[in-house]
Amino acid sequence: MADRGYSSHSFREHIRSISAKPAVPAKSNEVPLACPDWIYNNRNVVERLWARLKELRAVATRYEKTASSFMGVLCLAAAIDWLKT
Repeated sequence: MADRGYSSHSFREHIRSISAKPAVPAKSNEVPLACPDWIYNNRNVVERLWARLKELRAVATRYEKTASSFMGVLCLAAAIDWLKT
């Protein structure tokens, strides 16, 4: 899922090469492509989640060097966010 700014044939081909379906809408001057509207319209939910997770300084600055410890901090931040709501 990406913005219209990433609307290019090569970008969509790269997404397909990793066995995923691109959800990138076409620009206004391009031929319309099949892009599920509900996926694109709900992408702001993901963006707001990342904004809330980055309120914790450890997530925003990524103090942890290994992927497993950073995933632990992300899970902790998501749990805290879930408890707040």
